[in-house]
Amino acid sequence: MTGMTEKPRLNWAGLWNLSFGFFGIQIGFALQNANMSRVFQSLGAKVEELPALWVAAPLTGLLVQPIIGFLSDRTWLGRFGRRRPYFVGGALLAALSLVLMPFSHILLMAGLLLWTLDASLNISMEPFRAFVGDVLRKDQHTAGYAVQTAFIGAGAVAGSIFPYLLEHLGVANEAPGGGVPPTVQWSFWTGGAALLVAVIWTVLSTREYSPDELREFGEPVGHEGGEDTVRLLASRSFGWCLGWIAAGAVVIFGTREFALQKEVYLLGALLAGYGMLSALAIGLVRQGRSAGMLASIVGDFSGMPPVMKKLALVQFFTWSALFIMWTFTTPVVAQYFFDTTDSNSKAFQDAGNWVGVLSAVYNGIAAVAALTLLPFLSRKIGKVRTHVFGLLCGAAGFASLFILRTPNQLIFAQIGIGIAWASLLAMPYAILASSLPQRKLGIYMGLFNVFVVVPQLLVATVMGSIMKAFFPGQPIWTMAFAAGTLVLAALATLRVRENAPAV
Repeated sequence: MTGMTEKPRLNWAGLWNLSFGFFGIQIGFALQNANMSRVFQSLGAKVEELPALWVAAPLTGLLVQPIIGFLSDRTWLGRFGRRRPYFVGGALLAALSLVLMPFSHILLMAGLLLWTLDASLNISMEPFRAFVGDVLRKDQHTAGYAVQTAFIGAGAVAGSIFPYLLEHLGVANEAPGGGVPPTVQWSFWTGGAALLVAVIWTVLSTREYSPDELREFGEPVGHEGGEDTVRLLASRSFGWCLGWIAAGAVVIFGTREFALQKEVYLLGALLAGYGMLSALAIGLVRQGRSAGMLASIVGDFSGMPPVMKKLALVQFFTWSALFIMWTFTTPVVAQYFFDTTDSNSKAFQDAGNWVGVLSAVYNGIAAVAALTLLPFLSRKIGKVRTHVFGLLCGAAGFASLFILRTPNQLIFAQIGIGIAWASLLAMPYAILASSLPQRKLGIYMGLFNVFVVVPQLLVATVMGSIMKAFFPGQPIWTMAFAAGTLVLAALATLRVRENAPAV
């Protein structure tokens, strides 16, 4: 349009500062992902109980991310900005949770701290996705998310390898009488400090565009232009809501009737809860009260742009595989590659450290792939085909666990998993950021991440029942599920069209 100015182009130093905070956030996620199953088992949890204990993590993401997306779209605190207040608040809470986690002596305390830690990390992380879209021009979105992915990989390497390095520096890898070993304790404390420093760096070294500047760029701010949400909700019938409630009731009834793991009740409650919230939102809109958070979130979720719906299905399958990996890699590696199921043995703690090394390897590969392989493939074959390639590499990595025989050979599996990790952290967001309406970037990124956490909830609530019924004492079969879901994700990606219009 005439009369509009264009956002300045950032150099590499600007891209670095923009995403450096993600380095610290990912240290927190890496410590959580690589060590929480180990912490739970060190405190006495059985393998079949791990999904239920992990359910806190995706549930907090499901609740927190859309709310933070909605609020950050509508925040402006002068020089402190729009997204950065959430960076700081989440980082402070996450650092405190990391400091307290090693003092867990019972499963309940560890589970509650996991809940707090994941919520805090999500408060910081969700606005970072929108931050890149806010600050960068569209022709820099791919570069911005690639740099962000590289920092995610680097942060995950640092967080994952802490326990292994500390053991080699002489820190004890076993706790007298059981419990969380000192290597894990010091890793959490160091990670908390690193997280806080990295986020503060981004806050102090970047600036955000004010609402007036965004308007000059032709980008309305978050509270403007919400008539589409109002119209959509007003057109919905209460029968649509009853369908969700009925689906939840069926799941709850089936859980009781077929004696499934009790955590499956949570899945039914979420389905029914969404139906009830939708009915409330429709009622509010019909009463003329359409400006609230509930109506906006429900309306935007119901009216997602077509490209976002297609990518949501891709995310659903992809993150099912990732959550399986985070939950079951430690017991799989311990049982099949270190010949132990005794969580109090030295071999089990050695397996836990090796899982950290493997996590560092795949994240290191992801960091390199994000800056080299993925941009090259994107230019040659496009973002969609690049993502298909990455997902299939991940499927091959998971499948290879059935033929590998030694701990060192597991490094080969991490090559494929690392390429997939790089792709899923960059490609979907690069496609979305250029397709979504800018005024709703925060809320849409938050809602998009619902399809990151919903499959995790599904795994947490259902996988325990599947393992108990069909593969008792054989966690290796979870890796077959992970490979299969990545193949399904690759097939779903083929339906996505690049540069699709937002609406």
